[in-house]
Amino acid sequence: MNQYFHLLQASPVGNSNLSFIMLLGIIVVFYFFMIRPQAKKAKDAKNFQSGLQKGDKVVTIAGIHGTIYKVNDDNTIQLEVNPGSYLKIEKSSVSMEWSKQANAPTAEKK
Repeated sequence: MNQYFHLLQASPVGNSNLSFIMLLGIIVVFYFFMIRPQAKKAKDAKNFQSGLQKGDKVVTIAGIHGTIYKVNDDNTIQLEVNPGSYLKIEKSSVSMEWSKQANAPTAEKK
């Protein structure tokens, strides 16, 4: 029984460099397939929101469709949802994907 106890405590046979390389490979895969695309998408959304101008037709993340009536300096916009009816919203609440889809020609809409 004493011999089995010593066998259970033995360190695993293998190369520690190989396990380090595998760990490094997993980190690289996560970076290129998850972190980098998400950072690019966030950068594109920020550029879209900073380029909003009066007259642009947009859709908010809540699904509200409207036309930008005024762009304020405090990172907000006034959105005209009906003639004479305005909402003050944050620029960050404008959805880039939905706005581009709503402005696409009808032949390209899915």
